[in-house]
Amino acid sequence: MSEKRFPFSKEVIERLADTLPTPFHLYDEAAILENARYIKKAFAWAPGFKNYFAVKACPNPTILDLLHKEGFGTDCSSLPELILSEKSGIAGEEVMFTSNDTPAEEFKEAKRLGAIINLDDISHIDFLEKAAGIPELICFRYNPGDARSGNVIIGEPKEAKYGITRDQILDAYRMAKEKGAKRFGLHTMVASNELNPEYFIETGRMLFELAVKIKEELGIKLEFVNLGGGIGIPYRLDQEPVDLVRVSEGIKGWYDKMIVPAGLDPLKIVMECGRVVTGPYGYLITRVRHIAKKYKTYVGLDASMANLMRPAIYGAYHHITVLGKENEPPAMVCDVTGSLCENNDKFAIDRNLPEIEVGDLIAIHDAGAHGYAMGFNYNGKLRSAEVLIKDPETVELIRRAETMDDLFATLRFPGAPVKM
Repeated sequence: MSEKRFPFSKEVIERLADTLPTPFHLYDEAAILENARYIKKAFAWAPGFKNYFAVKACPNPTILDLLHKEGFGTDCSSLPELILSEKSGIAGEEVMFTSNDTPAEEFKEAKRLGAIINLDDISHIDFLEKAAGIPELICFRYNPGDARSGNVIIGEPKEAKYGITRDQILDAYRMAKEKGAKRFGLHTMVASNELNPEYFIETGRMLFELAVKIKEELGIKLEFVNLGGGIGIPYRLDQEPVDLVRVSEGIKGWYDKMIVPAGLDPLKIVMECGRVVTGPYGYLITRVRHIAKKYKTYVGLDASMANLMRPAIYGAYHHITVLGKENEPPAMVCDVTGSLCENNDKFAIDRNLPEIEVGDLIAIHDAGAHGYAMGFNYNGKLRSAEVLIKDPETVELIRRAETMDDLFATLRFPGAPVKM
């Protein structure tokens, strides 16, 4: 059973809200750092272990820099993410570039940065060669097809657009070697927000088995395997966090049983987790704007799914704390909603909460990954600010809120001169 306690007092957030209009995203620096160190410690045995933080989860340079100082790299999937990484002081082989349907300019930029390029399709070998040349180090994303099952969020591997098939994977390494690649990695990503630790242990076994096969059939000794990400967090109160020590021990068991006897030791073990790193330590802070009693009771917030869209698109559960009323018993069943002109703009449906009043501050939990990052401007909603709390007295604004000028900056209004 996971606990969902908001780590700061109502008074601290009220002081912050006096100067920074709600809604805003808030991140707990101390908790993020503690968690990053826990992840590193869990895999301390693994040769060259590094987590390449998935930029898409929380694309803010302050967060990237914070994690980089703890030894994390970045996992990028687009040109802007590559540039964001570089501007955060992260480049070279501390960057993993994994994309799909990739344009030539993104391959060129990844090669310029010295990033590890992780190819998603066998046809991308020739495409990359023409666009930027074959780098010394190349990696391939493996899709095991019906040999593995996926989960609700990412779908079944055999239905996924990602990765090179079992029938193609050896040919991909052979082609890359013939074209001049000298160093090689292997990657997979077959689940998202998965809570079963055995799933990730099995992923390690699967990749180790393939690493041995690549050596035996092609004479290629892999430099690293990337176990991917997908480690989930306990959004719901009845869920348990993934025991990373158990995952690590299980992977080490297969490493000792398969990699060491095959003469592949030391083989670097890396990951690309994002959600599990920052997700539980971010919150959407919002204020109650209206309470409407219709066929149901609706608690209307000044935030909307434009600030956090997971509940609307996935039906995802996010815990809600009414600040100052943490110890009060449930007293009303309500839908907690935003103001978009869409009926699925709801953070909670039939949620049992303490008695809520207009003006109350609300903290929506587990918004530290795929929260702000998935925001949008539908209905002309302005994207919110992001703040990092270092301690109750020290708060850093790490992204200002959008203004109307930002929203209109790319538009041409009637009568304005045309700029091409």
